[in-house]
Amino acid sequence: MKKLLLLATGGTIASKKMENGLSPQLSSEEILSYLPEGARFANIETRQILNIDSTNIQPEDWTFIAEVIQKSYEDYDGFIITHGTDTMAYTAAALSYLIQNPGKPIVLTGSQKPISDDITDARKNLADSLRFACEGQAAGVYIVFDGKAILGTRARKVRSKSYSAFESINYPAAAFIDGRRVIHYTAGASPKEEPAFSLHLNPRVFLLKLIPGMEPDILDYISDQYDAVIIESYGVGGIPFYGKRNFLERLKSLTQKGKIAVIATQVMLEGSDAEIYEVGNQALQQYNVLQAYDMTVEAAVVKLMWIMAETRDYETVREKFYTCIHNDILTE
Repeated sequence: MKKLLLLATGGTIASKKMENGLSPQLSSEEILSYLPEGARFANIETRQILNIDSTNIQPEDWTFIAEVIQKSYEDYDGFIITHGTDTMAYTAAALSYLIQNPGKPIVLTGSQKPISDDITDARKNLADSLRFACEGQAAGVYIVFDGKAILGTRARKVRSKSYSAFESINYPAAAFIDGRRVIHYTAGASPKEEPAFSLHLNPRVFLLKLIPGMEPDILDYISDQYDAVIIESYGVGGIPFYGKRNFLERLKSLTQKGKIAVIATQVMLEGSDAEIYEVGNQALQQYNVLQAYDMTVEAAVVKLMWIMAETRDYETVREKFYTCIHNDILTE
């Protein structure tokens, strides 16, 4: 029987109704007590490492979680992280870069309703996570939610209240958990190298969502405060340059300052392809601008934080950003 470590960080799954609304209150032991059948899956130990609403999660918390796993890595066959849903996709992406080549499952899960509620998705999600983590093909970082296992670099929260909160973006779900069965749809990771832990992130990455009428000088402020900006543009990825709101001039300034810009798209599916139209191709040809292609915005943000903790050299950033890690980018 496998030995798993459950790391509790708070979130809805651990929440109770308090004076000002739902707030994380349950300990890791209390969470597990709602799933007594968990002992059938594995020997499970628990540890409370955070107890916060995931809205409050910060990059420093991601490196802390990675550090906890690093220190315990040799002692367990896998890890379950209970986490709030709102930023779970960011945390899953972060752990995918901070912990590379893991030969063991690192599974994030949570719920849309507290585990203490009579009607809740929490117990199913937790049971599915344990079942999935005990599978031989489950190496890597995943979110397990509503019967699906999704790669940590491909998950996005797409529903705010429904149990089916997460989808796999531009990549198939890794597996479905159907009662007692785990049905794998993609091959699990088969690391040929030892796991590599990185415990540093540069949080000075800004995500800017374009809207018609936005003034380009917003990039002046961003370039003074941040080392990189991801621009969520329209369609396949265009940068406005017509008339008085010319963003291309500001991209020139970003390049001169040694900052990194990435074009992504506001469209959830199919990714960017900014070379197609003049509004995108000009930016790519003239300035130090990358594009996210089929990456999720969550993965692109955290990948830049991870890369720029090591280097700000544009060519090195470019090479690392376009290097596929845990199937995060396929169409560069």
